[in-house]
Amino acid sequence: MAEVTVVKHPLVQHKLTVMRRKETSTSKFRTLLHEIAMFLAYEATRDLPVTTREIETPMGPMDAPTIDGKKVCFISILRAGNGLVDGMLTAVPSARVGHIGLYRDHDTLEAVEYYFKVPTDLGNRDVIVADPMLATGNSAIAALEKIKALKPRSLKFVCLLAAPEGIAALSEANPDLPIYTAAIDDHLNEQGYIVPGLGDAGDRIYGTK
Repeated sequence: MAEVTVVKHPLVQHKLTVMRRKETSTSKFRTLLHEIAMFLAYEATRDLPVTTREIETPMGPMDAPTIDGKKVCFISILRAGNGLVDGMLTAVPSARVGHIGLYRDHDTLEAVEYYFKVPTDLGNRDVIVADPMLATGNSAIAALEKIKALKPRSLKFVCLLAAPEGIAALSEANPDLPIYTAAIDDHLNEQGYIVPGLGDAGDRIYGTK
């Protein structure tokens, strides 16, 4: 079973409640996702390797902590993943960014890839894959399979909401994968949407239907 971290900070949970409301506007939804994403990035980067570097403060020299190795890489599962990554970049502005385009076939619920572009040196980077909704898990599994082939230094998955079915599927395919989320909801409906959830994240981020 994958290690699942639910970020239960009161600010995260309050903001998520506002996002769930069907009357919440597109602009408010987008702003709240950006804010929650910063908290999720904070948790997901908590164990990044750290070394020290000699610097000069106005008062003199010191050995100061600094992140070790190449910069972290955030990979967005398009399109909704961009909403999470934008907020995560506020927390880690120097991060590199990759994109993988996947859409869910509404008949089979399987993931179909249409785009893939990531930094070429993932083998030296800690990679965090982002998608707001972990529903069936098919898109996440497909994305992670492609990314794992590039042998990143470490690999994590961040989502806003997760369904138990998605966690189970992702864990079976990637048993050692750390998962970070703001909430685990009740179940999936027949259309593969998270219940109670918040609807289609991409549509609510971008104001489409």
